[in-house]
Amino acid sequence: MSSPPDPADMTASAIAAAVAARKLSAVEAADAALARIAARDGVLNAFTDVTAERARAKARAVDADIAAGKPVGPLAGVPFAVKNLFDVAGLPTRAGSRINRDRTPASRDATLIERMEAAGAVLVGALNMGEYAYDFTGENVHDGPSRNPHDPTRMSGGSSGGSGSAVGGGLVPVALGSDTNGSIRVPSSFCGIFGLKPTYGRLSRARSFPFVMSLDHLGPFARSVEDLALAYDAMQGPDPDDAACTARGPEPVSNLLSQGLGDLRIAIAGGHFQKNLFPEAAEAVSQVATALKLTQVIDVPEAARARAAAYVISTTEGASLHLDRLRQRPQDFDPAVRDRLIAGAMIPAPMVDRAQKFRRWYRAQVLELFKSVDVLIAPATPCIAPKLGQATFVLDGVELPVRANIGIHTQPISFIGLPVVAVPIPLEPMPIGVQIIAAPWCEHVALRVAHALQQLGVAAAPAPRGVLENGSRSA
Repeated sequence: MSSPPDPADMTASAIAAAVAARKLSAVEAADAALARIAARDGVLNAFTDVTAERARAKARAVDADIAAGKPVGPLAGVPFAVKNLFDVAGLPTRAGSRINRDRTPASRDATLIERMEAAGAVLVGALNMGEYAYDFTGENVHDGPSRNPHDPTRMSGGSSGGSGSAVGGGLVPVALGSDTNGSIRVPSSFCGIFGLKPTYGRLSRARSFPFVMSLDHLGPFARSVEDLALAYDAMQGPDPDDAACTARGPEPVSNLLSQGLGDLRIAIAGGHFQKNLFPEAAEAVSQVATALKLTQVIDVPEAARARAAAYVISTTEGASLHLDRLRQRPQDFDPAVRDRLIAGAMIPAPMVDRAQKFRRWYRAQVLELFKSVDVLIAPATPCIAPKLGQATFVLDGVELPVRANIGIHTQPISFIGLPVVAVPIPLEPMPIGVQIIAAPWCEHVALRVAHALQQLGVAAAPAPRGVLENGSRSA
């Protein structure tokens, strides 16, 4: 007789259904996640804080509500974790930095944590990240690198590297992260999981530590499209505590996934998005195109220039945020982050003005494209996860710095706030992601395409291959 499944191996949807049906207790689900963290995180280094006492208390409350016949939310008993730039009551909000550890502990959770827990989810901890979210590699000089669950000698991606590592490594079924220039989509690609960067302003950023306020998005990671949608639905809604958050009411997507592709018009992004690729990135896009029977290629005008403008805006806004810290505690920064922020502080104002004017023009041009198509397909990263510490790679015959160029295909999209689902294509020896890009407020469209690819078996989150239950590395 086969043994019952380990709750740590169950999807969020399956956990919530089992807890609601009293086939599994929320405490059992929390304990399984905490045990998995203890067994595997010694290798992955995904967590910076484990909130075990809080998790068990919340799980007991969920179980008590069920025993009393009270209604429970759609995420009842589901363990989750958050990038450590989210405020977690009782913890200082690190944002991946040394300096922030001296901050007073947060007195209240971030809005998205509150909404996840209102839906019944159970917070088990905070996750490693690149310092102040200015990172694409997942390598943190203060906490050590978060490692790839398929090969711990490789990068998890950044800046939400701990989120990608935790979900890809099976520590939690759902995690939250942030994406300014690609920090949800890059870890999703490298770690072989699904990630959603929603439309700019769709999900509240209240009580999270910012990087670039005009570009910052928050969103979920998961190992299935259903779980991604479930978490996304739980977090929607206006929030007066975030001035950029939309006044639109919640627009649930979970019940739309089964609609399939229907008459959606899907094209391959050309031009910039077909350059600067390793063979595996091109193969991933090709597999998606073949599965969806795509033939139309549409050039996204001036995407390379959009990436350059995104850099200008990111580094200048980031520098402005950190000027006092740069003056008072320069020695406590990651030198690479510090130097980029200092450079941003010296960019002339006319250049920033030009970047912002170009941003408005570029957004209008891309929105024009969505009059003739509903979805664009593009690579998420130019390569599979590089080795930890790798400084350069060769793209189109040119040796380039890894850190600066991992986001070459994500930055032109987040620059104008479009919703994107990153889907994992399980190639060998490592997975790699593809971006499913939709028009503003059309997350449901991107998720429908992602779900169709999952149903076709093209997109899938492979089981972690780089960690064993005793915390050691696999061969």
